[in-house]
Amino acid sequence: MSDLTELTLSIFDPNTLLPHRAGIAGLALALSAIDPADAPLQWNVTEDAVTLSWESKDQEAMQWLLEQTYRSDQGYLETPALKLDEQGRYIFSEGVMNSFLQHSKQRTREKQAVPLNFTVEDDQPEIRIDYRPVMDCYYTRGVKDAFNSKGGFKKEISLKGHHLPGLVECFVNGAYAESPTGFLALLFLPLACAFYQLPGYRSALVIPEVCNIKEWAKLRLKMPGRTYGSFRSSSAGESALNFLLREKLADDSNLFRVEYCEVYRLGSQPWDGNQSYLKQAVHRVQVNDQVLGLYEVASRLLPPRVKLKQDGSGTWLAESKALAWISDNLIANKPWHNDFFEFRKANAIYPEDRRGLIVMTEHLSADERVLFDAVQGAFSAYLREQIQQAQKQGRPLDYGQVTDKVIYRLQRPGTQQQFTTALVKFLSDFRSGAARGNGLQIFAWLNQPGNWRTARDLALLAIATYQSKSKEEKEVLEQDSIEEAANVM
Repeated sequence: MSDLTELTLSIFDPNTLLPHRAGIAGLALALSAIDPADAPLQWNVTEDAVTLSWESKDQEAMQWLLEQTYRSDQGYLETPALKLDEQGRYIFSEGVMNSFLQHSKQRTREKQAVPLNFTVEDDQPEIRIDYRPVMDCYYTRGVKDAFNSKGGFKKEISLKGHHLPGLVECFVNGAYAESPTGFLALLFLPLACAFYQLPGYRSALVIPEVCNIKEWAKLRLKMPGRTYGSFRSSSAGESALNFLLREKLADDSNLFRVEYCEVYRLGSQPWDGNQSYLKQAVHRVQVNDQVLGLYEVASRLLPPRVKLKQDGSGTWLAESKALAWISDNLIANKPWHNDFFEFRKANAIYPEDRRGLIVMTEHLSADERVLFDAVQGAFSAYLREQIQQAQKQGRPLDYGQVTDKVIYRLQRPGTQQQFTTALVKFLSDFRSGAARGNGLQIFAWLNQPGNWRTARDLALLAIATYQSKSKEEKEVLEQDSIEEAANVM
C-alpha cells in the first residue's frame, strides 16, 4: 500500500503570488465539477485553502485530475467546470493557445483552418473567423516533466516562461523553479483567467485577485457567457475594466467581488521569434464603481464595428481607438479625457467615435463643464463669423480648414503662460453667453498646478465634439460629416 500524500494550497501562503492564488481558486472550481465518489483522491475546500490527499503515486493522481479538468473535444480545449457554450469554448481555447500554450511545442493544432461565423450585432453582418482546431496540448498530454522516475513530485519543478506569460523575462535567464504546490496551482490558472484578443496580433490575459475561494467559485459560475464581441478588446486597459465590470454585475451583494486584477498585454518581442504572445506590459488595476460606471457608458457609446474588407472578401471587427484611449486613462485613475491633445494628433476622429464622445462630455466635473461650455460658445461665435464671411464672398465654407485654424491656435502653445494667454484671447475675441460671468473662475482654475494641460485637452475636445446651433451651422456640419464618412469608406 502506498504512503498517503497530502498537499495544502493556501491563498495566504507567503510564497504565493497573485497567479498562484487565482490558480488555487481555479483548482477549487475544477474540483466542484467532479463527483467525489468516483475520484481516486480526496479534497477539502475552505475559504482560503484547498487540501488534496491520495494514496496512489503522485503522477497517477495528477494525471487523473487533469483528465477530469481539460479535454480536447471537437477541436476545442474543453473544461467541463466552466460550462461553456460554443462561443465560450472558442474564446477559452483561443485564449489559452495565445497565452499559456502559445509555444508550438505545447500544443498541436490542425494545419487546415475551419471557418466559424459569429454574430456581433443583430443588425450587422456576421464575422467569419478562420480557426485551427486543437488536437492536444500540454494539459491533456500529462505533465511528465514534473515527476521523478518513481512517479513522485520533484522537489523543484522547472517551469518555462510560456506556462505563465511574463514569469521569465527572457529565455536566456533559464527556467523558473516551482515547488509542487506552486506548480499545481499554475496548472489550473487558466480556469480563473479571462482572455481577450487585441488589435495588431496581440492578446490580453486578466488574472483576478481571489480573497475567498468558495465564494469566488460560485461567482465565477454566475458570470454571463462570453461572446466573440466581448472577446475582442481595444486595449489591455479595456480588458481589465471589462473583466471587473463583469465581476461586479455578477456579484449582486458586492461582498465577495474582485477588487483588483492584473492584466498582461502579450505580443511579439525581438528576442524571441518563435512566440508571438510574450509579455509586453503588466498593469495592476484597482478601480471604484464610478470608474466602472464611466467605462460601462463608454463601452456602449464606442462599440466595435463590423467593417467590410476593401476587396469585398469578408468582414472584420474594428475596435474603437477612442475607447482604448479612455480605458487606459481610467485604469490609471486619470480623467477619462486626459491627453486628448496627444490622442487627436495621432488618430483621426471618425463620425461614430465623435458621436460617442459627444455623449461622454456629459460626464465632466463642474469646473471642467464651465471651461468646456465657454470654449464651445466662443467657437460658435467664431463659426458664425466665418459662415457670414463665406456667404458674402459667395463660396462654401471649408469647415475642416476653419476648425484646424482654431485647433492650431490652441494647440500651438507649449507652456502654461502661453496657453492661458491664447485661450483668454480666444474667449475675448469671440464672446458668448457661456463665458459671461465665468472669467475669474476659468482663470483661477487654469492657474492651479497641472490644470493647463487638462484645459488644453478640454478645449480641443470641445471643438472636436461641437454640435451645430443654427440652421446654417447644421448644413455646414452635415456636409462635413458626409465628406468624413466618404473618406472613411
